[in-house]
Amino acid sequence: MITKIIDEAEIQKAKKYIGYVEQIVIVTHISPDGDAIGSSLALYHFLLEMDKQVNVIVPNEFPEFLRWMKGANDIIIHEKNPQIAEETIAAAELIFCLDFNVLKRIEKLGPLVTQSKAKKVMIDHHLSPEIFCNVTMSYPQISSTSEMIFRLICRMGFFEDINKKCAECIYTGMMTDTGAFTYNSNNSEIYYIIGELIKKGINKDKIYALVYNTSSIDRLRLQGYVMYEKMKIFPEYKTSLITLSQKELDKFNFKKGDTEGFVNIPLVSDEIVFSALIKEDKGFVKISLRSKGDFPCNQFATERFNGGGHLNAAGGEYFGSFDNAIKHFEKVLPEYQKLLLKN
Repeated sequence: MITKIIDEAEIQKAKKYIGYVEQIVIVTHISPDGDAIGSSLALYHFLLEMDKQVNVIVPNEFPEFLRWMKGANDIIIHEKNPQIAEETIAAAELIFCLDFNVLKRIEKLGPLVTQSKAKKVMIDHHLSPEIFCNVTMSYPQISSTSEMIFRLICRMGFFEDINKKCAECIYTGMMTDTGAFTYNSNNSEIYYIIGELIKKGINKDKIYALVYNTSSIDRLRLQGYVMYEKMKIFPEYKTSLITLSQKELDKFNFKKGDTEGFVNIPLVSDEIVFSALIKEDKGFVKISLRSKGDFPCNQFATERFNGGGHLNAAGGEYFGSFDNAIKHFEKVLPEYQKLLLKN
């Protein structure tokens, strides 16, 4: 058994909405990661079992290593097919907002969701959610949105309707949002859920290989370059910083998802508590943050990079030049020295 964390009134309201609509849309955040795609496709497969007409819409492309999940090829990418995405949202009777807590995280989809007359349900695990949905399920103590999807389905009384496709997506989201269960995962209920997913027929070892062991030669060469040439150490702050410009990414034929996991690598050193990856992107600079112990990545991300996340895993954005993003990081880092040296 697992704890009934999600409020019963929220569950019953979401169940009621599902019961009386046909057209459902699921949206998730820009640059979707494993939890965003995993939770969205898990809910997608469950709702298909309920005989609903369901579409998943994302703002932009997602990594190739997530495309093995059933239903991934049916996802509508707004950046590539804006008209279809917009018409689909306009026709929706119910919209699920997964793995994001503020509308700016879905960029151009934000106004479309706001203008829609559909009922809206947020399912998320990040701090400080905006109130723009009819139902807001926001539980930062839960490790991933995918775990929340499992809990929601079970609490609605539909555990038997979780098929293997749905279970694989739930597991993928849980695994990727905890770094393969290496952070934000010290809760016995997570492993109870994994046991239940295995009973549904998933092969967790195969899923791990599909996500983490599918590197191209270009990605391997990029990783070597990053570790040898691009990892700067700040010993007085127990911090590492990796920076990658668009020019450098192009040199290694970068594809979305190729830098996944790079920010975690420096943390294998007992001399590093805080690790950052600053990467140039189209129109902005992306920062990924990881930490060990009690250093709050989410606090750093929120205060300095317009972002958020969890204690040991967070991210943000910088709208300015790549060089200025690096300078900004290095300028504000000393303000966190006491917190860093505590660890």
